[in-house]
Amino acid sequence: MTDTPFLAPLRAALPEVASVRGLALVPVKDGLWRVTGRSGAVLGHIERKLDDRGESFAARRLLPATRTLDLGTFWQLADAADCFR
Repeated sequence: MTDTPFLAPLRAALPEVASVRGLALVPVKDGLWRVTGRSGAVLGHIERKLDDRGESFAARRLLPATRTLDLGTFWQLADAADCFR
């Protein structure tokens, strides 16, 4: 038996995402969503992370030439998505 606490599976519904106007979150895999704008252009990704502090969502914006920029880690999925507006 290990001391590792049970962590919920990464497959999660998209809570409160509809409140972020002009954005769509497209599931890529368990715990990872592609963020697209109204035109369909990919703006970046949001990744669900679990650790001993709980669930958080890391936002990364895509830049030209396949680079990314970390935008931050948020406690709510809607807050992570809001930084793409």
